[in-house]
Amino acid sequence: MNDHSEAESPGHDRMKAVPGWNEELESAFSAYKGPYIAGRVESRHKTVCDILIPGAAVQAGISGALLRIGKQPVVGDFVVLLDQPETGSRLVVNILPRRTCLSRGAAGEGGGEQVLATNIDTIFIVTAAGKDLNLRRLERYLTVVYSSGANPVILLNKADLADNPARLVEKIRSIAGDVPVIPLSALSKTGLDALNPYLKPGETVALIGSSGVGKSTLINALFDKTVQKTADVRKDDDKGRHTTTVRQLFLLPNGAIVIDNPGIREIQLGDSSEGLEKAFSDIISAAQNCRFKDCTHHDEPGCAVLQAVEEGLIPEERLESYHRLTEELVFQSKKSEIGLKRLEKEKHRDIAVTIKKYRKFTGKP
Repeated sequence: MNDHSEAESPGHDRMKAVPGWNEELESAFSAYKGPYIAGRVESRHKTVCDILIPGAAVQAGISGALLRIGKQPVVGDFVVLLDQPETGSRLVVNILPRRTCLSRGAAGEGGGEQVLATNIDTIFIVTAAGKDLNLRRLERYLTVVYSSGANPVILLNKADLADNPARLVEKIRSIAGDVPVIPLSALSKTGLDALNPYLKPGETVALIGSSGVGKSTLINALFDKTVQKTADVRKDDDKGRHTTTVRQLFLLPNGAIVIDNPGIREIQLGDSSEGLEKAFSDIISAAQNCRFKDCTHHDEPGCAVLQAVEEGLIPEERLESYHRLTEELVFQSKKSEIGLKRLEKEKHRDIAVTIKKYRKFTGKP
């Protein structure tokens, strides 16, 4: 009988102790020998990360080498830590390959992407009965979630406060396609059983949505205790208060992983062209029958999409939303190109300054 059973191997220990660890990650980590340990980012602060490692939760800084090449760990990342017990310090020196990546367009003139969370299996898009329920915003969320590589699920929270929750669910399904739509009440803990198929041991679920829709209340309900602060929405406009200010990873008692995100009212699309096609699959499908392959679905003759709108098969508001998000994607792409060109100019300018200083110092032409 072999004394070195699988249960005793370091890889098996990591699978038990690092939430979401799998054989692919074990293979990637096997390249590291010596004083290195693997972990998963639980939360990220300005200069340090809280990281779950086998048997503990620790804080670690980020190596200068990573920062110089623009790689920064985010919540959900599996990372390699340089463990230095003699100094009592740990340092993130690399990020293992990301399976999925939830990101949005970064603010500012340079464009680019801001990564929010990684290695997610399912993303709960949380909305609520009342003024927060906005189909156009849900289309935007679906576009971003599809682009992440994760599977979207829409949660209609506070369904018990609606006069006709079934009608609201059907309203959401009109733009959701095959995406599951689940009505529930996090506060009264009703409808939560419908989430069980997505909250499996070792699988990661992230929550996104506006402030006040009840994401933190939902996490508290899943834990059956208070782990996140909550606050009532403002009565005058039904808008929520930001109670979650830091993205954070939680481990449920059954081994499922949940990532909570601060509330966001408008999420920039970034590079979500693939996600747009999936979020508007009805329009993309109808477009296959357009007379012209490059039809923009504005006023071209023989446009099957416009015909579908006329026949009531596609709501006019949905086509307008598709046009608006398409234009935003084009704008975001141009903004990113401008940002890259600016960086390239700055790089060449720095090189020229360095050469000038060198020549001045050495006296060489």
